[in-house]
Amino acid sequence: MIKVLALLTRKEGITHEEFVRHWFDIHGPLAHAVPGIRRYVQSHITGTRTRPDIPETDVEADGIAELWYDNLESFQRAAATPEMKALTDDGALFIGRIKTYVIEERQIIPPPG
Repeated sequence: MIKVLALLTRKEGITHEEFVRHWFDIHGPLAHAVPGIRRYVQSHITGTRTRPDIPETDVEADGIAELWYDNLESFQRAAATPEMKALTDDGALFIGRIKTYVIEERQIIPPPG
């Protein structure tokens, strides 16, 4: 299983609420058409937590997108589709900055069966 995780920051001039509304109501439904996506989760950031023993990173984000694929090949095939192009073109309307990670997930809790 491959997960693609992206930190999203809204475009300048767009409020957090406008960002979340577009992301959920318009952008989210477009993901249904992309072949190969096994799971898509939007995490809407509502606050932060700091720790006194670890300095905070200077990262601004309005949300975290998570997309799951069966493997790297299915991710690469999905990335090349017109449906993914429609999704990324829409993202350019409200996302000002993005940092994307391709992740091999290792489950700790619950322990893998």
